[in-house]
Amino acid sequence: MMAKDRPELELDRELSDLPPELRWREWMRRIEAVLFASASPVPREDLARVVGQAASVELLVEDLAADLEGRAFEIARVTGGWMFRTRAAYAPAIRAAADVGNQFLDLSEFDVAVLAAIAYHQPITRDGLKDIFGKEISRDLIGRLHSRNLIGTGPKSPRRGAPYTFVTTEQFLVAFGLESLHDLPDREQLEDAGVVG
Repeated sequence: MMAKDRPELELDRELSDLPPELRWREWMRRIEAVLFASASPVPREDLARVVGQAASVELLVEDLAADLEGRAFEIARVTGGWMFRTRAAYAPAIRAAADVGNQFLDLSEFDVAVLAAIAYHQPITRDGLKDIFGKEISRDLIGRLHSRNLIGTGPKSPRRGAPYTFVTTEQFLVAFGLESLHDLPDREQLEDAGVVG
């Protein structure tokens, strides 16, 4: 049963018996607990359920983020919500010591290039990808990206034979730490970084 479907438990959101500073700190800790327990980004509306009506979720998250400064993890704004994520500097340590299973994407450079083309040109067909790369894009590569839930099937193309199109998913945004597709770097940024010519 999803949290939204559960009956509301009695939770003192207002905390009016606490002094303002302690009330604010308790609201921050509640947000921290919710983010810690969630495997996916938590939208503002869900966080607002654990704090008082006059509390600003955005300011509470900012204060919590400031509290976490210098820690190995941070709060990231992703797909319209917030989530905890390990700071990139600690990725090698995690890979060396922890069983992270298939959490790491382990994509080839070409896989990432195809994924980027889909992100920038979606919805796009395999023929559209062929036009971009000048060669066929294998069904296996599309299958790998799909099995990792980085892409999904978009609307059928209006062209003859109605081929499938491909689009990125919410998991794509989470995996690359993006709040929305608007956060993708523009072509000039990519050229400056030497990614495209």
